[in-house]
Amino acid sequence: MPSSVPTFAELLGSASRSAVHLEMRDSYAVDNEKARFAEWRASHRLDPADRSSWWRPWLDLISETVERGVVVRRARIVSEPVSEYIRFEHSGTFTNVAAGEQVRWLPRRQASSIALPGNDFWLIDGRLIRWNHFTGEGASAGGEISENPTEAKLCAQAFETVWARGIPHDEYKID
Repeated sequence: MPSSVPTFAELLGSASRSAVHLEMRDSYAVDNEKARFAEWRASHRLDPADRSSWWRPWLDLISETVERGVVVRRARIVSEPVSEYIRFEHSGTFTNVAAGEQVRWLPRRQASSIALPGNDFWLIDGRLIRWNHFTGEGASAGGEISENPTEAKLCAQAFETVWARGIPHDEYKID
């Protein structure tokens, strides 16, 4: 297993066919989202018509990756009723879609029969995994890279099953 974890730009830059991301937590407390989450809690909502106010370097990276012909998909397993954090994520997901990412949501009750890995992950071209580790409070605890074929197969199967059951972003409604 490689000892260093590539940046997301390097990770997505290495993709030639696919990049899939499975998220399974109901809340995250990652540093780069704290200000946006606080603004959202104070009733600020992104304006889809004002792209310059929400387009970020991350969305550039997704857009560039998709333009190279890489299919980027994200699936989120969520408890219902959804948490405040998931409401925040849902309200801003149109930005991911605008960048070319495909996003689906799966209610956790529909995931009970799926064999899932213990951590969120990115899977690049079905072979390279970037495990995303989090603390109990949702802060990032760093990433880890694996090219273990057994782990990659588990991730691929889990993701495809979640994706098949998932609800496309534009159809997943929350109160």
